[in-house]
Amino acid sequence: MSNDCLFCKISAGSIPSEKVYESDTLFAFNDINPQAPTHILIVPRAHHATLLDVEETDHEIMGSIISVANQLAKERGLEKSGYRLVVNCGEGAGQSVFHIHFHLLGGRSLQWPPG
Repeated sequence: MSNDCLFCKISAGSIPSEKVYESDTLFAFNDINPQAPTHILIVPRAHHATLLDVEETDHEIMGSIISVANQLAKERGLEKSGYRLVVNCGEGAGQSVFHIHFHLLGGRSLQWPPG
């Protein structure tokens, strides 16, 4: 845990969130500034600033993120219309919180390229 990290504080419960999933290794909550009808952030509890910090020992948790995204998408009826799973790596890619997190977006038509 990083003492100055927003997502570490949310994970610890010191900052409230609207959690939709929680396990020993991951948590997910509704984004406070949603960009689609479904906009959930899926976050590993272990602090890694960016994808560049992921190592071979982290592969299992990365796979778990995909499984949780599928579960949450199905719970929200997105399996037919589709959804997007986005992770930004670095400030130039749009990362604003430096703790790996994945955006699950769905419930509307998502254009390509994204921006």
